[in-house]
Amino acid sequence: MSRTAIVILNFNGKKYLEQFIPSILQFSPPDVQIVVGDNKSTDDSLPFLRSHFPSVSIVENDRNYGFAGGYNEVLKRVPADYYFLLNSDVQLRGPWMNLISAMKEDPWIVACQPKILSYRDPEYFEHAGAAGGWMDWFGYPFCKGRVLDRFEKDLHQYDKPSELFWASGAAMMVRAEWFHRLGGFDADYFAHMEEIDWCWRVKKCGGRIKSVPSVSVYHIGGGTLPYQSVQKVFLNYRNNLATLYKNESAGKLMLLLPARILLDFVAVLAFVLRKNAKAAAAVCKAYWQFIKWIPSLNRKRKSFKAICRGKEMNTAGIYRGSLVFDFFILGKKSFDSIVHELV
Repeated sequence: MSRTAIVILNFNGKKYLEQFIPSILQFSPPDVQIVVGDNKSTDDSLPFLRSHFPSVSIVENDRNYGFAGGYNEVLKRVPADYYFLLNSDVQLRGPWMNLISAMKEDPWIVACQPKILSYRDPEYFEHAGAAGGWMDWFGYPFCKGRVLDRFEKDLHQYDKPSELFWASGAAMMVRAEWFHRLGGFDADYFAHMEEIDWCWRVKKCGGRIKSVPSVSVYHIGGGTLPYQSVQKVFLNYRNNLATLYKNESAGKLMLLLPARILLDFVAVLAFVLRKNAKAAAAVCKAYWQFIKWIPSLNRKRKSFKAICRGKEMNTAGIYRGSLVFDFFILGKKSFDSIVHELV
């Protein structure tokens, strides 16, 4: 019999645990283990959990490893066949076992995600994942229901299950064996883009990633790091560049990196024109860190290539055009106006 664990990573998030653990207990079968992995919180999260939710297991890290490293450390100590990774600021809306059913239907489905709606505005999709993640030719991630900073209303337009390029770490079901075999998340990322990087490895090894829109959750978003945070800008740009460098082919990188440098330079100019010098500086800092990372990224490229050697890349969820061009030049603001899926 397969074992499933819901795993929530926490850092000083008592208010979210208090608010959202009840929905997890309400909608989870009794044989599902509920685990809170704690990144050395300094608030009273753990005493609160032990007092109010004694059925919830606690795995304590010895320091704050961030989202990526934190999950890696916790999941080493959670024996299960499936992990349902949930951000602490996610509320379950109802039963979620269709995620498990989707995984069991096809052994090549390695990860899947529910529909992620905004907690504050439930009729709209939420930034972190929406109805499932895609990637354009230049390496810019976007979602069904969210393109850059435009959020679509949920009109059930994405209620058909389909393949994705990446699933959101805010609410992602994964096969435990694949998670560990592919090295888990890249702990150097600390936070942001680590799930896209891991999903890319899944795809390179021929695995499938799927949306399961019959399950939906509410996500506050930006609970740990606000979306307008300069640190978030830095992490997103640095980690996106690292993800491209580790996973794209050498031939494509020769074309892609110069194009990305140009596009990101335009983004810096846009920040400057909007009088957001700190964000512009964060992009420059991200490039400097990326350059310093290149020796270690080369080692990771080699390691990941060995893991996936002999496998055929699953390209479902890749848009062959330019998201930036379609959005800013052609004025296409929704996923279905950009991508016409043949599914």
